[in-house]
Amino acid sequence: MIIDRLFDAVAERGPVCVGLDTSSEILPEPFCARSSLPEAILTFNREIISATQDLVACYKVQVAHYEALGVNGLSAYCDTLAELRRQGALVIGDVKRGDIASTGAKYAQAHFSGDFEVDFVTVNPYMGSDVITPYVPYLQKGDKGLFVLIKTSNPSASDVQDLRSGNRPLYRHLAEQVARWGEEYRGEHGYSLVGAVVGATRPHELAEIRVAYPSLFLLVPGYGAQGGGGRDVAPAFTDRNGAVVNASRSILAAYRGKPDGERRYAEYAREAVIRMQEEILRWLK
Repeated sequence: MIIDRLFDAVAERGPVCVGLDTSSEILPEPFCARSSLPEAILTFNREIISATQDLVACYKVQVAHYEALGVNGLSAYCDTLAELRRQGALVIGDVKRGDIASTGAKYAQAHFSGDFEVDFVTVNPYMGSDVITPYVPYLQKGDKGLFVLIKTSNPSASDVQDLRSGNRPLYRHLAEQVARWGEEYRGEHGYSLVGAVVGATRPHELAEIRVAYPSLFLLVPGYGAQGGGGRDVAPAFTDRNGAVVNASRSILAAYRGKPDGERRYAEYAREAVIRMQEEILRWLK
């Protein structure tokens, strides 16, 4: 199962997930002058992948940064995914799809096959289990997985996610549902192909969900630029596994303010991954 490959990648290389949320705001300034923006993004991504692939568990590619550039941006997205596949990397497509029926089926087809194929996608569960149904044929094969939004790291998340229903907040009800949806898709290490997104800035909720739903593999965004640190994400883990921690800007833009940074950007990205890895592992028992 693909979730076992992710577990093994964390065991072998640690829990860092590099977010390729690449945009003009991230690129070194002279870099953009060399080619069109989509071409510059692709070249930058290839260098970051080459510099970090032996250190990380997986990559998360946020599709909106590429969609915003139109057809050429989606071509850069496609080529970035192809490069990751060539390197044998595990890839999360951060697409946050949340539709149902035939539309949901087309989203599943788009991101689990063809030019945009990835190993996992992020899913918005607001419409209920019907959102998951289109992905079931892929889950049954065992080679694709989902990360479902449960408790996110953005400031206004509590407006909805903390609403009380009975004696529990909504995110707890949702976590229970997600664990149930993935019950029949567990790998050999006990983790389900249907995982959960819980933000790094929510350490209490991370601990709560980790203990209550041990089969959920966690995708933890919000490390670094969004304020999460090693101590915050430590509750996501069981025996140093069961989660990946995503960072984007703090890795991609690590070159800023550094000597010769705009030329040595890939080197500084690698150093940032190593520091992140060390900080997280320092807090894990």
